[in-house]
Amino acid sequence: MTAVVKRIFVVTAILAALLAAAGFLGLTMGSSGAGAADVIQAIRDFFREESLMHSIIWKIRFPRVLLAALVGASLSLGGLVFQALLRNPLAEPYILGISGGSAIGAIIGILLGLARFPGVGMLAFAGGMATLFLVLGIASGQTTAKKESLLLSGVMVNAFCSAGIMFLLSLARDARLQNIMFWLMGDLSSGGMAEARLLAMMVLPCFAAIFWLSHKMNLLLMGREMAQSMGVNVRLVSVTLLVLTSFMVSATVFQCGLIAFVGLVIPHLLRLVLGSDHRVLTPACIFGGAAYLVLCDLLARVLPRQGEMPAGVITAMIGAPVFIFLLRRSSA
Repeated sequence: MTAVVKRIFVVTAILAALLAAAGFLGLTMGSSGAGAADVIQAIRDFFREESLMHSIIWKIRFPRVLLAALVGASLSLGGLVFQALLRNPLAEPYILGISGGSAIGAIIGILLGLARFPGVGMLAFAGGMATLFLVLGIASGQTTAKKESLLLSGVMVNAFCSAGIMFLLSLARDARLQNIMFWLMGDLSSGGMAEARLLAMMVLPCFAAIFWLSHKMNLLLMGREMAQSMGVNVRLVSVTLLVLTSFMVSATVFQCGLIAFVGLVIPHLLRLVLGSDHRVLTPACIFGGAAYLVLCDLLARVLPRQGEMPAGVITAMIGAPVFIFLLRRSSA
């Protein structure tokens, strides 16, 4: 077993244990009063006859924890890929407007009355891809440094997407408006096992494909010419990674709305601790991002005295200061 493989196993084991602990905490929190002892009993009785507490934990809380884990893993991994391909530590799906573009596509699908899947989902993916190519197109025409051009282009497109979302919301003058507003803020409360299962079917193959390409991501960091000289088909690998990432981000937006900055905070923290080897960072971002969003959703449930808030509020409150810190450091 090589040193890299050992490192991947160790990092994955540690972060998987963190995710398991976060998931256990997520299962113990809820308005029904079921605590840690009830969760342990429900785990023991997984294959036995169902009780009320068993149903609460496995049919209500577990799907929400699973959904949060899948969304967190997808957004974190998406941020890692964007940062590697664009060679910009500030690149992430929300800041670049990819999430906003996906939201516009999803809202159009909802207003048109299309089926949630595949109609709304396909429009969310189309919106995300259109936004991605728009950002890259605008940045390529700028004369300032590419790093700054890309970030500014993303901010501009994101602002345009926000305006487009507000315009579309003004057209929804019925009972769907409140649901769309809550969904836009990153709501995980409405997700059930069917939504979690569908999201898993969409993003798990992307996780595997990105891990398979992680070594080529390392070579791309050495520069286009160097990567080509080492046998990497740069265009094919880059397009494949961009499509996979946009698909993952669109799938999360389609299910849970806009959840910001997960793709910025987690890859940055893990890169500081683990270095820049994407063969290690890829599984680390999957498990680290999953644990992070499960904990953020937990905070969103316990912090308000009454009710709960969308998990996207918590991730934005944490991520915005981190973004400002990174922006100031990159400008220094």
